[in-house]
Amino acid sequence: MTGERTLERFREYLVGPARFMNVLACFELGIVDALHLIGSGTADELGKEVDAAPEAIEQLMQLLVKDDLVAYDEESGHYSLAGLDALADDDLQRVLAIMNMVKMVVLRQSFHLTESVRRGTPVGLEKIYGYRGNLYGALAEHEELRRSWSAMMDAVTAHIDPWFFDNIDMAADARVLDLAGNTGLGAILAYRAKGSRDLRVTTFDLPEKEAECLRNFAAHGVEEHCSFIGGDVFLEVPQGFDVVLIKHFLDMFDKPQVMQILRNTYQALNAGGQVNILGPVYSEDIKSSCAVDFFPTYFLGCSMGQGGPQKLSTYARWLEEAGFTVTKAVSQEPAEMPADALVAHGILCATKNR
Repeated sequence: MTGERTLERFREYLVGPARFMNVLACFELGIVDALHLIGSGTADELGKEVDAAPEAIEQLMQLLVKDDLVAYDEESGHYSLAGLDALADDDLQRVLAIMNMVKMVVLRQSFHLTESVRRGTPVGLEKIYGYRGNLYGALAEHEELRRSWSAMMDAVTAHIDPWFFDNIDMAADARVLDLAGNTGLGAILAYRAKGSRDLRVTTFDLPEKEAECLRNFAAHGVEEHCSFIGGDVFLEVPQGFDVVLIKHFLDMFDKPQVMQILRNTYQALNAGGQVNILGPVYSEDIKSSCAVDFFPTYFLGCSMGQGGPQKLSTYARWLEEAGFTVTKAVSQEPAEMPADALVAHGILCATKNR
């Protein structure tokens, strides 16, 4: 790569945060909603609608006009929706949920990325919230974090879970363990996707999750088919299961912790049992991956202080090291993903050797 192209790359890095906040501010101020409501308007008219100076509106709209999100008529001075008007509402709401999460969880904490890497913990949580620990613990104590992160994850789950369950097999009478299943949503989804009268799904997570988990089972009418076991995945996983599900979990850790999880999972399975793994993966050709633009900063600086996705081939190799035989390794096709997707998800299925 030439020096000139290298400088162009640096320009992309330099303007990234400013571009992001410029666009998000137009939504937060209500400018986009105002254009939906009145069809078109001048900076003066939009300023009155959203209670902001017209000069500031003009400044913010420059980028949206440049990127064809908004159109500008030089003669009349009117702004109107362009690319933004072409988006389906579901797509727009999904993108806004992710943008809000990036603002609340990533932008502020990423300021402390360097120190987080040195200390192996998300320093931003301590600096901003006085919380020592990882993001997933902080979510329980800080509503603004939980609200923005949960909205994003709900959108991801709604999109990816049907694909996951379409790609795995479970016998009608299987005993299924949802590893690190939090408050039971994964078990509920598993039962509904693959449910039969004899299927049993157990959520395994820290003991303090039990009460909420059982409430969720009752609320969804699956308490006869779903149960909870408390424990620590790094110490021991309950045994006697035919299937173990590991969703959105392995990417939170580095290889030593992942291998401990996989070895404990191996012990939890009956002979011939199967583990089914779902999570974000990097492209085998890293140069074609959007995920590397986002996830190193997210995991190292904003959520765990460690971890991050791996290539599908890397996870497959780790499964073999843990004693499994890999039976399926598949990732989402880019053509089948939303154009705004940050990452492809992968599925790995592996069997415990008899």
